[in-house]
Amino acid sequence: MLRIGLTGGIAAGKSVVARRFADLGAVVVDHDQLARDAVAPGSVGLERVAEAFGPGVIASDGSLDRPALGARVFADDSARRILELIVHPEVRRLAAEHEADAVARDHRAVVVHDIPLLVETGQAGHFGLLVVVDAPVELRVQRLVTSRGMDEESARARVAAQASDDERRSAADVVLDGTHSDDDLRAQVDALWERCVAEAVAEESGAE
Repeated sequence: MLRIGLTGGIAAGKSVVARRFADLGAVVVDHDQLARDAVAPGSVGLERVAEAFGPGVIASDGSLDRPALGARVFADDSARRILELIVHPEVRRLAAEHEADAVARDHRAVVVHDIPLLVETGQAGHFGLLVVVDAPVELRVQRLVTSRGMDEESARARVAAQASDDERRSAADVVLDGTHSDDDLRAQVDALWERCVAEAVAEESGAE
């Protein structure tokens, strides 16, 4: 099994890369989705969030009221840390379950962990290969404004809330250039995939 950590600044092109890895046969574990699953109605995670932040963060249908919770934690570092202490262990537990399922089906599986805040949460050393999708800040801000409908101030705030480009690049084993078209980015993934497959075959042959 090859474990790949995938990250990148918001709007750098990470989603394009994750989809291409999946197309090529990798098992992609989406940690954003797992973060939602960790606090789904009826989950232990949601129960703990309600205990920590009160019933005001639970919507009338029993789901998490994300805007209400966001208002509590966005400007309060201690509240955000409490939330992270609840959610992050659940996400990692769910991710480990997905990975174990993939390996049980195929011991040669390539498992890609798609983690937006991989560097920020100190997970850079947890993978056999760390892939960073990189694009300049100004381009990412422009993409957030034109493609996601954000105003420029909000876009810059989202970018600034993440690790710096230098921090991500310094942690990377492989940097993919998200500056150009989606097709260009997919071609970079294809080349990386070929390299990974060749290395895996060589390792397996050497072990025989």
